[in-house]
Amino acid sequence: MKIAYLSYLFLVLGVSGYAQDKTVGYEKSMWAVRNSEYPRVTSDHRAIFKIVAPDANSVQLDLGRKYNMKKNIKGEWECITDSLGAGFHYYSLLIDGVAVNDPSSETFYGCGRMMSGIDIPYSDDDVRFSISDVPHGEISMKRYFSKISNEWRRIYVYTPPFYNKDNKEYPVLYLQHGGGEDERGWSQQGLTDIILDNLIAKGEAIPMIIVMTDGNTKDFTGSLLNECIPLVENAYRVKKGKEHRALAGLSMGGIQTLNTVIENPDMFSYVGVFSSGWFSNDKNKMFGDVEKYYNMLQNDTKKYNESFKQFFITMGGKEDIAYSNCQNMLKRFDEIGVKYTYFETPGGHTWPVWRESLYRFAKLLFE
Repeated sequence: MKIAYLSYLFLVLGVSGYAQDKTVGYEKSMWAVRNSEYPRVTSDHRAIFKIVAPDANSVQLDLGRKYNMKKNIKGEWECITDSLGAGFHYYSLLIDGVAVNDPSSETFYGCGRMMSGIDIPYSDDDVRFSISDVPHGEISMKRYFSKISNEWRRIYVYTPPFYNKDNKEYPVLYLQHGGGEDERGWSQQGLTDIILDNLIAKGEAIPMIIVMTDGNTKDFTGSLLNECIPLVENAYRVKKGKEHRALAGLSMGGIQTLNTVIENPDMFSYVGVFSSGWFSNDKNKMFGDVEKYYNMLQNDTKKYNESFKQFFITMGGKEDIAYSNCQNMLKRFDEIGVKYTYFETPGGHTWPVWRESLYRFAKLLFE
């Protein structure tokens, strides 16, 4: 009788040690490493985590909010989260107070270090960020030596479907990551190839090349204009001229984008600024002389408005850490008369917001 009761108890509690509705199913996370059954994602968008750490005194899951994990008789620590928003989330495990990566999950460079990641599935009717049965492009990595940085650097390049089968030239979007990340971000966390493959297949975006560079340099503009663009235009079949170039970036990359296009309006016709904006009180001028850029816009507003076919600015709602900076910048733009398109979606300063931003921006390019 006692054994039967224990069997029933384990059936009800399930793998996580928490009572669950038997009707709620689960699937392995898309970023779980090979041969691992965790993390798992339930059909109601909760996540189940497990780690073996028999000698640990305490283990927590840090997913923005901290969850206390519970230890079972096998020395496995387990927990289940609340329902999470669809898309990518960074997380860490805190073992006796020390942040470590989950050995069951793929890791990603974010927040200035390698972090574990989990993706919560989108709704069944939202396939924009899911691999579909459509022609697929490719992402390749190319190394080059930077005389500006005096070091070897690399770019990741998305080429659209059929690039290797035709002789066409394509327009180019130069796409920048945020602070604490690098050139891998958009190709991994951002799902750039999946987003563009799906858009191109539906005829909702012009086939284009996307170049993802490393923005961690003291001279971003010089590196982009004098090294990356010439490299790309020599190595790939691209259409040359500003009308065939776009520059966009998220957070830090958004500020780098702003600085570059304001100083070089003859280089890009399309501008994307995601979850970003000039700092309102940047006394140390960490990202340049903000007033200098406002003055340039003020002194030749008509030129800038005619130069940019799209000046697309997005924000992850009021919970986005860049929200105030962005709103203050837009107020200045309105006072000056700068034309722009603004889009806002809930989600904060996160990859789900930036995937949405790229999806919407790509549809506006090179029309």
